[in-house]
Amino acid sequence: MATIQDVATMAGVSTATVSRVLSGYAHVSPSVRDRVTGAVEKLGYEPNYAAKSLRTLKTSRLIVTVPDITNIFFANIIRGAEEAAHAAGYAVLLGDTGTNTDSEEAYASMLKRKEADGLIFLGEALPPALAGLVERPGAPVVNGCEFSEDLTVSSVHIDNRAAAAEAMDHLYALGHRRITVITGAVDRPISRQRLEGVRASAERHGGSVAVFTGDFSIDSGVAATALALKGERPTAIFCFSDEMAIGAMSALRQAGLRCPEDVSVIGFDDIHMAPYTWPALTTVRQPMHEIGRETVDLLIGIIEGRVTERINLTLPHRLVVRDSTAAPSDLKR
Repeated sequence: MATIQDVATMAGVSTATVSRVLSGYAHVSPSVRDRVTGAVEKLGYEPNYAAKSLRTLKTSRLIVTVPDITNIFFANIIRGAEEAAHAAGYAVLLGDTGTNTDSEEAYASMLKRKEADGLIFLGEALPPALAGLVERPGAPVVNGCEFSEDLTVSSVHIDNRAAAAEAMDHLYALGHRRITVITGAVDRPISRQRLEGVRASAERHGGSVAVFTGDFSIDSGVAATALALKGERPTAIFCFSDEMAIGAMSALRQAGLRCPEDVSVIGFDDIHMAPYTWPALTTVRQPMHEIGRETVDLLIGIIEGRVTERINLTLPHRLVVRDSTAAPSDLKR
């Protein structure tokens, strides 16, 4: 196996110069860079990043923990995070915690043991193992999506209250008054914030809402809608995720009801399949890819000392109106 000394000898430079070239150091002449990269290719040299990590105390690895890897919403965020990390020379260690406290603690402990340079958590709660760490200035921990005023770390998110209120305003503008809302778990900050937006809109329009609880999954959307249909039938259903909205539309079909002719449905996230449902789903678009990229950029800024204060970055959302919402049928006559 070739060594860095072998590369240096073939290229006619010092080992320090080889190291600077491989680290992307800018102030190296093109001819020297070409000789070094040519020698690396001919010799098949593979840098020993483990040894480098011990010398520099930098692993070039970031941990991203996610509560549910099967959720399409999180998958889109992770894609953006990985793109930004790789562009900056970092690898991503992905942890699917399933909201399991022991799993969250295990990944947090990896950061404390210096097995990664930073951690992004896409869940709602800071792992207790990091409580002491984040009290120090420059702690390399960032939250994505689940912003809460109680968190003491930097974060990237949208304004969930405003987004939910905008969705409700759309339904009220169409003439809906019997509106059912299907939330996620009520202990989640995003569920509470969106419900606050729902109620603020309802108060402005002099309306009321029936609230049912899901867990952001398709199955919970089916179950909550079936339960809602046992009472006075709503003319519109607002779901706090697109997956639940897809479940709601399925439950309406099973009950012999049409969307939007009998019941309008609106979702949240604008996942890839939202335009391809039947009918195409009206929803609130979250910039999932950008959330992933911005969380990584923010974290690397902290790691490299460019970000020294807590930053809560709010990205823009957008209401995307498609075919699943329309005026209630009694107004069409």
